[in-house]
Amino acid sequence: MFLEEKELEILEILERNSRISVDTIAKMVDLPLEETTAIIEKLEREKVIVQYGTAINWRKVDGHENVTAMIDVKVTPKRGVGFDGIAERIYRFTEVKSVYLMSGAYDLSVIVEGKSMAEIAYFVSEKLSTLDSVLSTTTHFILKKYKHDGIIYEQGEDDRRIVVSP
Repeated sequence: MFLEEKELEILEILERNSRISVDTIAKMVDLPLEETTAIIEKLEREKVIVQYGTAINWRKVDGHENVTAMIDVKVTPKRGVGFDGIAERIYRFTEVKSVYLMSGAYDLSVIVEGKSMAEIAYFVSEKLSTLDSVLSTTTHFILKKYKHDGIIYEQGEDDRRIVVSP
């Protein structure tokens, strides 16, 4: 789908801040409010804008310290559907947050979330590894999230002490 320059500008603005008002967007791209609204509605209808999201740092919320793992998966693609068929089977599991087709040593990268490492281990051993197309998996647990989707989660405070030198 080819997009005009103003449509691209609107997408970039919404990607940085999905809570920004349409009125503000219209001013930023120098378009009338009605035209800006129509462009956003068109982009939503065409599934260019898939969803509006909120980034939450769950580490700061007591009782919500979930475990996230990145799982490298080697699979055998099926005739007629390639990697899409097995990717669809994997992304339908509720534990799965993301699935990516990758280049390199592994075919798929799967992001999984659970309440504990044991819960993720159960998912890998009882659900993911048992799929007939899955040849092998390698699980990496995420220990700390510094930056995700361009958002910095934990920035250190600037040292505001006065520098004293001899």
